[in-house]
Amino acid sequence: MRWTQRREAFRAILEGKTCIHPASVFDPVSARIAEDLGFELGMFAGSIASLTVLGAPDQTLITLTEFAEQAHRICRAGNLPLLVDADHGYGNALNVMRTVEELETAGIAALTIEDTALPQAYGAGAAAQLISLDEAAAKMKAAVEARRDPKLAIVGRTGALSVSGLDDTLARARAYEAAGVDALFILGARTREQLQAIAAACRVPIVLGGAGAELIDLAYLATQGVRICLQGHQPFMAAVAAVHETLKALRAGTPPAKLSNVASAQFIKQVSRDADYARWGENFLGNAER
Repeated sequence: MRWTQRREAFRAILEGKTCIHPASVFDPVSARIAEDLGFELGMFAGSIASLTVLGAPDQTLITLTEFAEQAHRICRAGNLPLLVDADHGYGNALNVMRTVEELETAGIAALTIEDTALPQAYGAGAAAQLISLDEAAAKMKAAVEARRDPKLAIVGRTGALSVSGLDDTLARARAYEAAGVDALFILGARTREQLQAIAAACRVPIVLGGAGAELIDLAYLATQGVRICLQGHQPFMAAVAAVHETLKALRAGTPPAKLSNVASAQFIKQVSRDADYARWGENFLGNAER
């Protein structure tokens, strides 16, 4: 697979002048749908990975191996560049290096490493906590060191805005940038004042997650160096709702032919790339009628 080309496409987004919304994807079919619809980028979140693979909440229960395997399934299904949420790197700085190695091999275009203290410690309570700035910066430096393809993008993520405030966010942003990250993922920016302060302090592109309503303006975000703005993970939630409603209707006695909002046979052929398999079968398995 041509992983480097996808990484170059991701870097072109970072180096561009516009801001985009990525498609939240969770499996090969969702990634193909996003690609067919013209999305420039796919996003595979840790929370969605936990739901997809384990059917579990976002409590750092999924392992690196499980996450990397699902990321690889998504990557091999098409040509959509994939940004993944690698949480805290599944451990300390050395674990981060292993995480980069596995995810780079899986074919991703970029990954985020965050400064949240994960998994939740005994007695810590529900509120998010951060690791120290020094430890977090060392993790970012380790991630940069671990990559083998220089086109793979490392994105340093901080949740400091909602935990320790703007000043700490700015300090962490500068430290992660100094560690060599290619972009900064800012979680929980609510106001233009916050974003403008962060943008003024940073030289690398910005990725936003959990942004406030007044920030959902792509043209404005582009002027502040934001190149990617997440919208959430509604596709997986919609898929869960659709499965529930379909099974509920069948359980209640609705005939399959009477179900609504079911993918057509033609659409299934499209997302399964049926025409490719038919051509390969013709070329390599022969035609019984010949």
